[in-house]
Amino acid sequence: MSELLIEDADGVRTLTLNRPESFNALTTSLKELLLAAVEDTAKDTSVRAVVLTGAGRAFCAGQDLKEHIGLLEAGDPAPLSTVVEHYNPLVKAIIALPKPVIAAVNGTAAGAGASLAYASDLRIAAAGARFLMAFANVGLTADTGASWTLPRLIGHGRAMEMMLLAQPVDAAEALRIGMVGQVVPDGEALSTAQALARKLASGPTVAFAKIKEALAFSGALDAALEVEARTQAEAGATEDHRAAVAAFVAKEKPVFTGR
Repeated sequence: MSELLIEDADGVRTLTLNRPESFNALTTSLKELLLAAVEDTAKDTSVRAVVLTGAGRAFCAGQDLKEHIGLLEAGDPAPLSTVVEHYNPLVKAIIALPKPVIAAVNGTAAGAGASLAYASDLRIAAAGARFLMAFANVGLTADTGASWTLPRLIGHGRAMEMMLLAQPVDAAEALRIGMVGQVVPDGEALSTAQALARKLASGPTVAFAKIKEALAFSGALDAALEVEARTQAEAGATEDHRAAVAAFVAKEKPVFTGR
């Protein structure tokens, strides 16, 4: 089956990351499929609202580190260019999409996966969901727009805690600090998000598009994405990153040397 499922009903397009055996980790092919789907959705006038979710027990575990370490060990430059080639275009496409996007966070959302939820307009989380920004654990920094979206949601201080300490935030705490707008019982995130999307799809979608445009304007997103691309490339070139990813895949504890 496809790594990305696309379903249309009642003016709502549901995009489902479909790699449940890998917690919907983002391979190069999945990133390309998702970007193409978002770009197509922007042009499709029959779609008036969008739901983004994950298959199985997780929303999205972020970058597929098994693919990532394989490319690093092969000397392939692709892993260090994925921010510019995939993540930056993807987050810009979601934020600029002229229709509401609701993230149905059905389980764990980590790294770039959590960042996709932050880039969405609304977030509904299952009670068992949690958010984790573990970039530092593999010797990396923020990408997929998180340096711009997360502080706007929860403030600079809490965003810094999540980035530096890499401690998970559960659904209840996410609701308390404003990271999500609603928490529902496990198994109900998708249906709740789709019901809300149908309501929005029957509303003034042109006005919704203009609201999105107005709230996103700050003149800082492009600059933030450029900084993310540069700092991620610099962090990705370190020995710490290579060792940490190898340790992750081997299920070992990484040893950082600061190089």
